[in-house]
Amino acid sequence: MSTHSLSRRQFLRGAALLATLAPMGALAGCDDGSDAGASAAADAPATGNAGGSSVLVAYYSAQSHTERVAAQIAEELGADLFAITPSEPYSTGDLNYNDADSRVSREHEDESLRDVALDQVTPDGWDDYDTVLLGYPIWWGEAAWPVDGFVGGNDFSGKTVIAFCTSASSNLGQSADDLAELADGGDWRGGQRFSSGAGEDDVRAWAAGLGL
Repeated sequence: MSTHSLSRRQFLRGAALLATLAPMGALAGCDDGSDAGASAAADAPATGNAGGSSVLVAYYSAQSHTERVAAQIAEELGADLFAITPSEPYSTGDLNYNDADSRVSREHEDESLRDVALDQVTPDGWDDYDTVLLGYPIWWGEAAWPVDGFVGGNDFSGKTVIAFCTSASSNLGQSADDLAELADGGDWRGGQRFSSGAGEDDVRAWAAGLGL
């Protein structure tokens, strides 16, 4: 069956399932930054519920901006961190949207290529978290698609989910609503967009205002 006959929800659920079963192993208006940042998220540890927190900050970061914001939010809330890490990390060249042959450009044009396998889909201690803050860069007006495998591969029933994104110019848009549609359950509440260079005080003020 071609992807043209599937709804977006059906397609993303299928892609998420494939990512779950897979072996472990600077976009315009999107997350942009230094060359070194492309591998920063891949090196970030996946932290389980060792501290007994009921709040998890899960994030995918292509070029370090979302990672930085996520870390500040987690520190402000005393929350745990979980890095959504593709099994095949995106290189700087992969992220070059100006190159029609780059990985993200090809994935953007062909949704069937967005089945991004993850090193770990479900965080340790997942059932113990009541609230999940989900962070990601915006790619072409959407949540960066490595997040799809995380959302589609986990049961959010009984959890409150708050999205946040980083971008150079794009807004949160429909990205959180699209993820909520893909998710299995959960009380998805609004979200927040941060600029790629968001100040720490602004990030912490937003987190503190959540009342978690």
